[in-house]
Amino acid sequence: MSADVRAAEPTPAERVRSVLAAATSLTVTTDGHSCPLMDVHHVDDRGRLGLRLPAGSCLAGRAAAAPRGGLAALMEFTDIAPTAVRERVRARVTLSGWLTPAAPAPDAGTVGLRLDAARATLETAEGILHVGLDEIVLTAPDPLATHEPAMLIHLADSHPEAVERLTRLIDPHRLQGVVRVLPLALDRYALTLRLEHPRGHHDARLSFPRPMRNADEAGDRLQELLATARACSHRRRMFQRP
Repeated sequence: MSADVRAAEPTPAERVRSVLAAATSLTVTTDGHSCPLMDVHHVDDRGRLGLRLPAGSCLAGRAAAAPRGGLAALMEFTDIAPTAVRERVRARVTLSGWLTPAAPAPDAGTVGLRLDAARATLETAEGILHVGLDEIVLTAPDPLATHEPAMLIHLADSHPEAVERLTRLIDPHRLQGVVRVLPLALDRYALTLRLEHPRGHHDARLSFPRPMRNADEAGDRLQELLATARACSHRRRMFQRP
């Protein structure tokens, strides 16, 4: 087994759902005013996004005073790698549409808003994609989406020798000049490593033998990768830690 640039990966709709599920912050722009928010959004089973805000907040007030169609809004979510890699932004998701009042919030002193989305975009290193809203509704987030940060941090901080061993699964030519390797991403299909050079970087996806169905399978899948790496004849260290 080796790194394969054609390895299976989440669809754009799944990437959007995963970013929304794992994010703790977002920026809302309405009428030229940008407002960073923390821990106020939620996504239902159909991918519809809502906000729960203090009743006296400016955004809640503008939404309440908006015309019947709602308050035009743009919401931006940034997916940041939990490990200390270079260029930590992995993706950006932008939703645009109209904010309208939702059902009464369960907590006293709060207001519920719903985004009636009209457009969704996903920006990655490969470019910007327009993602169909119907696709988002019909797609679930990756089963590791909310578990990934803790798993990657644990792998990087507590098992650096395992990360180095996994480089045996990568073509030796891709490791020439590499000075540091860190886990960048983890999804049901693969573990992605970032290979850093003195003046740049590239990524390698290590595919699992079969996709994960849930986060409980992550340990077994990683052990399977490590077992394959131990059996590899490529044993010479191709990079040095700084």
